[in-house]
Amino acid sequence: MRERLCFDNDGALHYLSDPSNPVASRLMDVMSSYGTPEEINEKAEEAGKLDNLMKRLEEEDSPYLKDVRWLEERRNSGDFVSVRDYRNSILEGKDVSFDSSRAVTLEISALQFFPWLIAEAERAISRKELMPGRFIRVRNMAEQVEDDGDLLAVAASMKIMGASLVESLDTRGTDGSNVHLGGPETITGYFGGIGQPNDHCYRWIDEFLHYYTEYGVKQVLNVNPGTVLLGCLLHRLGVDIEFKISVFMGNDNPASVLWTLMMARLLSREDGSTPLVGLNLSNSCDVETVKAVAEIRKALGLEEAVRIEHHITEPWRHIVRQPYCRRDDLLELAESIPNISAKHEGGDPEVEGKLSDPSSITDYFISKAEILEKGLMDKLERDYLSKHDAVNHTARALTERGLAFIAAPLLHD
Repeated sequence: MRERLCFDNDGALHYLSDPSNPVASRLMDVMSSYGTPEEINEKAEEAGKLDNLMKRLEEEDSPYLKDVRWLEERRNSGDFVSVRDYRNSILEGKDVSFDSSRAVTLEISALQFFPWLIAEAERAISRKELMPGRFIRVRNMAEQVEDDGDLLAVAASMKIMGASLVESLDTRGTDGSNVHLGGPETITGYFGGIGQPNDHCYRWIDEFLHYYTEYGVKQVLNVNPGTVLLGCLLHRLGVDIEFKISVFMGNDNPASVLWTLMMARLLSREDGSTPLVGLNLSNSCDVETVKAVAEIRKALGLEEAVRIEHHITEPWRHIVRQPYCRRDDLLELAESIPNISAKHEGGDPEVEGKLSDPSSITDYFISKAEILEKGLMDKLERDYLSKHDAVNHTARALTERGLAFIAAPLLHD
């Protein structure tokens, strides 16, 4: 197995295959309890098949099964607006040519609870709106598993919609391991990043392998240089992990991006593939920085592999100075840069700014029990649907400029 870590380069890269290297050795110790890379990938493929996900929902007598079936029926009936009809409703018959090679992925964060997805789908059908092509989740993984099959229901729905999904593993600094964080209320004042201190980077790998083999969860959020490295090494060893780098990594200038992408390129497999599929830039990045990042990505041969993900909107409180909206920047960037996504993590500022109880980034860390106890579920669903509205405002703006987008492919194409 260790020969898969061998590189032609001398020096530091050669050290990766050295038996005395404790980083790689510990990684392989964790991986070995799940089997060979081939066995791990086979388990994950089976676990992630739609039929198997539906079967498990049925076996658990999940109340969400009927809604997953409803979503599939609505898709099969063609109830969601097609991209063609959506464009025609905006352009009113104007003949516009759209370049799909530079289509912007419509992204929403964070889909915390499965019922919100159904509420969003109902809104999309009734208003002839679009469902995002990419969903991010930040909900506690263990809580998802215990919540009547929430994790299974979301995973099955993504298969039905053809959308991509990113889960956020529980092994990160907000789990209590980072002494600089007293809890979600200190998230914006942390030192040293969210963190994966001490041996938590290996626990992160262990947690990924668990959800990968048991539920087919393939793509996860990555917040720490150590877990980025271990994710690359795990992929190099043959496990088909995918990850996107979080905004909390702080890639906020071309030099930091070069460092990140250089690691992905140097540790890629012999066929050139890399587990890094998304790079979420810092909210501080301006248009010129994103353009420079795109040039670096292209120079390293990662233009098709790594999506540049940039926030268009953010929660009103506890994360950025408001008003914050980068939609105009996106329209400029989308003219020339391929493989980018427009991430919506808040409603449009002109909407949220008028609310007495606008959204907060700290809402992601409230348990379902506390949400129900405080009667917050309707409010949080409202906030999520406000993000859906922002997604569709972006889709409209792109369409009016003659720019393509990627919505949930199996619903709208």
